[in-house]
Amino acid sequence: MGPFEKRKQTMEKFEFVIPVLMTPVRADAFLAGAFGRRFSRSQVKAVFEKGAVRLNGKPCKSGDRLKEGDRIAGDLPALREETLAGEDIPLRVVYEDESLLVVDKAAGMVVHPGAGNKKGTLVQALLGRGGKLSTSGGPLRPGIVHRLDKDTSGLILVAKNNPSHRALQMQFSTRSLSKTYTALVLGRVEFEEGHIGLPIGRDPRQRKKMAIRADELGKEALTYYKVLRRFPAATLLQLKIVTGRTHQIRVHLAHLGHPVVGDAVYGRPLAFPASRLGLHASKIEFLHPQSGKMTAFESPLPPEMKDLIQRAALEGKKA
Repeated sequence: MGPFEKRKQTMEKFEFVIPVLMTPVRADAFLAGAFGRRFSRSQVKAVFEKGAVRLNGKPCKSGDRLKEGDRIAGDLPALREETLAGEDIPLRVVYEDESLLVVDKAAGMVVHPGAGNKKGTLVQALLGRGGKLSTSGGPLRPGIVHRLDKDTSGLILVAKNNPSHRALQMQFSTRSLSKTYTALVLGRVEFEEGHIGLPIGRDPRQRKKMAIRADELGKEALTYYKVLRRFPAATLLQLKIVTGRTHQIRVHLAHLGHPVVGDAVYGRPLAFPASRLGLHASKIEFLHPQSGKMTAFESPLPPEMKDLIQRAALEGKKA
């Protein structure tokens, strides 16, 4: 199907059994998260308004709160879209089985095609490898359960089939999956550890940016940080995010007064050159969708990130 042909709408049935929840979750927020970015908030809202969602066999409202053991089911519209061609792009696959892959993404690689990034993405690299990928995220995002920013390196989960995709996406929605990042930030962070719990939304003046939003457009966001090492003009942090908002770590740290080194969007000029963004997804822990066992993978800092940290240390010695 060409990009200008009319797209045919079909319906897709879904059903989820709610696992242990870290925090209370509204039904609409859960479904929006469970299907990632495949459906807009307005599409999800329309499904509730049509009465197409059921909670434990009864009509479900968008604001109903979900608890462990609840069964939520219904129908959502699906769009048949144009397909993508695979490309011969090297990928570092950390782990692979019949259910999923764990990929160590390089900094500079976009996860899936979008405006300005039609080729060379992680999706096209995955398709180039051959093999099955889930279709729950839509034809333009096969296998993609979650994302990392283009300039962030590190671990990302890829689903090979739809049941695995839905199981992993549910863990993101219920916040039972754990992601740990390593970041080099500007300045000396004062406290050994802490958290930032400010809501994030689209910047009202620059639509390509995110910002702290205290109004109704701000979404809950929570980031925990811990100091790993301090330099005279920079700090190495370990971060864990409870929520997964766009640019969450970068926005929160910039608001704290310690933007990520090399961040051209939320940062400030550096005293030393930065060849990349100082942010790496270093660890991911989740329940394996097939075995049900807690599974964890770690990624060492890539050479260019180690070089960035060394530059920060050397800059301190110069001062």
